[in-house]
Amino acid sequence: MQRKAYVPGVAALLAALLAGCTGGSGSDDTAEDAKPGDSGTTTTAAQPGRYRTLPEPCSAVSDDALDSLLPGIKQLTDEDQREQAYAGEPTLTYNTDRKVGCRWKVESTDAADHLLVDFERVVSYDNSVSDDSQATDVFATKVVAADLPEPIASATPTPTGSASPSDITSPSASPSTSASATPTDAASASVSPDTDTDAAALQPRLLDGLGDEAYLDDELSGAGSTAKQRTVTVAFRTSNVIVTIEYVEQPTTLGAVPDSKEMQDRVRKLASQLVGAFD
Repeated sequence: MQRKAYVPGVAALLAALLAGCTGGSGSDDTAEDAKPGDSGTTTTAAQPGRYRTLPEPCSAVSDDALDSLLPGIKQLTDEDQREQAYAGEPTLTYNTDRKVGCRWKVESTDAADHLLVDFERVVSYDNSVSDDSQATDVFATKVVAADLPEPIASATPTPTGSASPSDITSPSASPSTSASATPTDAASASVSPDTDTDAAALQPRLLDGLGDEAYLDDELSGAGSTAKQRTVTVAFRTSNVIVTIEYVEQPTTLGAVPDSKEMQDRVRKLASQLVGAFD
C-alpha cells in the first residue's frame, strides 16, 4: 500500500499540482524500478534489489555446457547449423529489463534434447516491500506450482522376525506407485531398499547450497511402448533474480527411458555455473 506524506493547507494543493505536471513515466530502468515514495523526504522506501540488469541469456551458457546437455550438437557436420545450434534462440519478451530467456534444440541419433534458460528480475512497487521480499514471494508461488512430493524416507534394516522380504519390497512401500510423476519409472522399476534410497535422492525436492533458495523437479511422461520424455527443471533465486532451467530429453528408441540421475547432474552443474556468474 502506498503511503503519502500529509501536507496541510495550500501546500497540499501545490503538491498535487506539481505531481500532475511531473507524473509522466520515464523510459529508463531507474524510473521503472522506482518505488512509490522514493523521491519523498518523509517516507523511507524499502531496499531495492541487488540486481538492476539481467545477463544476456544466449551467451550465459558456455559451449562446454551445451556439449554436455545437448550431445547431438557435436554430431552436426554442417558448420553453419552447428554455429546456429550453439547460438540458441532468444525467447519472446516485452521487457528485457525484467525477463529474458534463450532456448536450444538439438536432435541426435539417440534422442532429441531441449534446453531453456530463463532469467526474471523481480521489482516491488510497494513502498514497504523490498525487491528481495517480493522475489521471495514469487519464488514461493513457483514452488507451490511445482507440487513437490513429500520427502521419501530411506529404507532401514528390518529386525529379524518383524517382517518378511515381501513386506519390504511390496508395491505399497514403493514411491513409484504414487499418482504424481516421480523420477522413478513406475512401469519398469523394481522395488527394493536400494531403489527406495535412489528414489529419495532423485525425487523432486528443495535444494540446498544453490543461490538463496532452489528446487528441482523431475517429470517422466509417456507410457507403454512410446518414447518416454523426461523433463528436469531447476529453479533458484539469488536476491531479486529468479533463474529457471528446463531440460527435456526424448529418446528416439521406443520404450527407452532417459536417465534421471544423468539429466539431474547436468542441470545442477549448469545451475551452479549460472549462480556463480551472478556472484
